[in-house]
Amino acid sequence: MSATLIDNATAEQPRNDRNYLNADHTLKSWLLTVDHKRIGILYLIAVTIFFFIGAVAAAMIRYELTSPHGILLSSEVYNKTFSAHGIYMVFQFLVVAIPAVLGNFLIPLMIGARDMAFPRLNLLSWYMFMTGGLLITLSFILGGVDAGWTFYVPLSTLSETQISLCLVGIFITGFSSIFTAVNFIATIHKMRAPGMTWYRLPLYIWSHYSTAIVILLGTPVVAITLFLVVVERGFGFGIFSPELGGDPVLFQHLFWFYSHPAVYIMILPAFGVISEIITCFSRRPIFGYKFIAYSSLAIAFLGFLVWGHHMFLSSQSVLQGLIFSIITWILAVPSAIKVFNWTTTMYKGSIHFSTPMLYALGFMGLFLIGGLTGLHLASIDTDVHLTGTYFIVAHFHYVMVGGTIMGYLGGIHFWFPKMFGRTYSEMWGRISAMIVFVGFNLTFFPQFIVGYLGMPRRYHYYYFAPEWQFYHILSTAGSTVLGIGFLLPGIYLTYAIFKGKKAGPNPWGAKGLEWEQAGSPPITENFEKPVLVLEDPYNYNPEEDSKMYEHEVESADMLGGRK
Repeated sequence: MSATLIDNATAEQPRNDRNYLNADHTLKSWLLTVDHKRIGILYLIAVTIFFFIGAVAAAMIRYELTSPHGILLSSEVYNKTFSAHGIYMVFQFLVVAIPAVLGNFLIPLMIGARDMAFPRLNLLSWYMFMTGGLLITLSFILGGVDAGWTFYVPLSTLSETQISLCLVGIFITGFSSIFTAVNFIATIHKMRAPGMTWYRLPLYIWSHYSTAIVILLGTPVVAITLFLVVVERGFGFGIFSPELGGDPVLFQHLFWFYSHPAVYIMILPAFGVISEIITCFSRRPIFGYKFIAYSSLAIAFLGFLVWGHHMFLSSQSVLQGLIFSIITWILAVPSAIKVFNWTTTMYKGSIHFSTPMLYALGFMGLFLIGGLTGLHLASIDTDVHLTGTYFIVAHFHYVMVGGTIMGYLGGIHFWFPKMFGRTYSEMWGRISAMIVFVGFNLTFFPQFIVGYLGMPRRYHYYYFAPEWQFYHILSTAGSTVLGIGFLLPGIYLTYAIFKGKKAGPNPWGAKGLEWEQAGSPPITENFEKPVLVLEDPYNYNPEEDSKMYEHEVESADMLGGRK
């Protein structure tokens, strides 16, 4: 956004050598920091580790399914492996990645604040997240969990695996999310710079505000639900298990009341990232600012009214199913508004196909496929045939993984110069973005087909239908390509942190306080002087001089230029 300091700074100001990264180099200074930027980096390290664990489990699943009879794992180990994949990816990565990493780093910078409203609570959130993650990891070290990431009863109450320990870890991680959401809402309400009105907020902030609402309303429900499973396992109370007089369908209602909105905890922050990238690399003001902002709030609230579409086959009445189906179709409208407005923003823009923009375009393509296939599942007559098949697996991976991870990688590449004060190899960035897009589609699109043909999800063997093997081989080949696409950024971004070219304050020529008024990387206090916001956001001009676009394409250098 266009903004002005009391003493206006320009995009050409020299790189600030005094910054949050070199303020103190000791390990203690990092582990006890209350600087929101350092906490964001701590989350970045943590979620990268958890993502790697989940990805290894995914690779084991895919290679196991290349044969109708299985080639690597026993049925017991297979169940524990796909449970580990889902638990790590959902609870320790997808729900957390963009809010905890980019949200923590950027929200104060974007609104002109010096830090979060509750800095110590912010650090406590990270320690709770790590504690929960370590307990989950311990549960798999001690024998694993075989009930899947949904923990459906009575399977989760009867299983003799380490479910209670794992659920305690997820319970603690949930409180980490709640504390983070409280911090975000308080910061956005109370810490905005003078002149930063609600309609001058970047859309990225609107997306996190909406996400925080979902977290506050939904996470306590699933936390208590999972805690009740632990109580039932430990004390034999009949809450969900039918043999004890409990109701297993009640568990599904409580679980999905949170877990469908949880999809928007994952995807809403990605929407905000895409809004920032599209307008920057199209050099045009965002089309329909208020529509995009209010559509985020609409998604946040309507998301709590559609959980029943996960339960069309759970004995609910036809009328109930019809109501949930209609509301689900209505919920597609706010998401469609965003895609339409992003497309219109690009129309007649001066588009630069840099790495972040490639990820943004990939996001739009994958999310569009995920959204359109979701309409099949919102219709009762088709859902009854597709539910429980690989069609479901492909659908939610296109939305949750294709959407969230493409947004996350796009955001990391977009704000990387701001976070670390270095630039990366644009050549390798573009290559990896294309590899991820191709690999993702090759992995998951065949699963739509094999799911339509009747392949049940979670099955270890499919020797009774060997014709499905072709699609699983395609999917496994795609997962190998996808793995390479994920590995490449880890290599060249790590290299760039230490050896990349020094970045100026605004290498993209972007609008926003974090670009126009803060160094790269920022100082500990974020801004040298108080910020005064005078203009609306996204004041781009398609005719703007290309000199504002400083991030040049690097040709032959494999891993980025040296300083």
